[in-house]
Amino acid sequence: MRITSNCAECLYARQKSKTNNAEYLSEIRALIDNRNENDTSPYMIYLFNKIHLKYFGKIADYSAIKKQYNDLVLHMEDSLLCEINSSNDPLAKALIMARIGNYIDFSAMDSVNFDKFKSLLINADMRKDDIKTYNAFLRECTKAKSFLLICDNCGEVVLDKLMLKQLNKRFPHLTIRAMVRGSNIINDATIEDAKYVGLDNVAEIITNGEAIAGTIYELLPEYSKEIFNNSDVILAKGQGNYESLSGQGRHIFYAFLCKCDLFTTRFNVPMLTGMFIEEKQKKVYLTNQLQ
Repeated sequence: MRITSNCAECLYARQKSKTNNAEYLSEIRALIDNRNENDTSPYMIYLFNKIHLKYFGKIADYSAIKKQYNDLVLHMEDSLLCEINSSNDPLAKALIMARIGNYIDFSAMDSVNFDKFKSLLINADMRKDDIKTYNAFLRECTKAKSFLLICDNCGEVVLDKLMLKQLNKRFPHLTIRAMVRGSNIINDATIEDAKYVGLDNVAEIITNGEAIAGTIYELLPEYSKEIFNNSDVILAKGQGNYESLSGQGRHIFYAFLCKCDLFTTRFNVPMLTGMFIEEKQKKVYLTNQLQ
């Protein structure tokens, strides 16, 4: 998903809100103005952070926030599981809850409010416009042998775990893997976070190899590339994964909340609308984001 002019200005404004260091901001502006047409927001932020380290020696530490939100959702786990198990379609309910978990995003959201998150869970039912995608998802899982979940944020990964449990119940023949971030970036989930919430009890955990809030194929470790290439069904969570993977000809399901103007405009929906999308495989040239 290419960067629009409005998105580029938003990227710059977010960096400017952090510091008035003229040299730093000059380098950021140069990166934005000279970006490749295939560059995505997650990749640009990855580059910004490298420059940030050069000037300031460290990036913001979200470890306390990550633990806080993992713990908050873990404390809800029993009640959420009860609600899932009592629904007419536990997998559908768990999938929508996992999508709502995408709200816990300290990158795209100006503020995250746990009470708001809980209020979103009150309406954790599949909408009519999700049904077609969900039925396609079920058909693919029925004939598949392997499943890859590409995760996004902490807190959210607790709900991902509940969803994968239901997926395993529905399709016990599937080999299930989950991809997390290779290193700390904002409040995105890493291997340590995945193990903390018990995601490793329901899936083999792999990483994208980098501190990047998306999935850049060219940056994946070889083992993760192999898993990515050979997974029969892929479900990617969050805006960052959609931005960095969509439009490249791959067959991927996406689940996320629209949390910025770029997404609400693209899909013509209100803020915090949940999207469940199937992007079917096409014979197109897969663009290299690292050119």
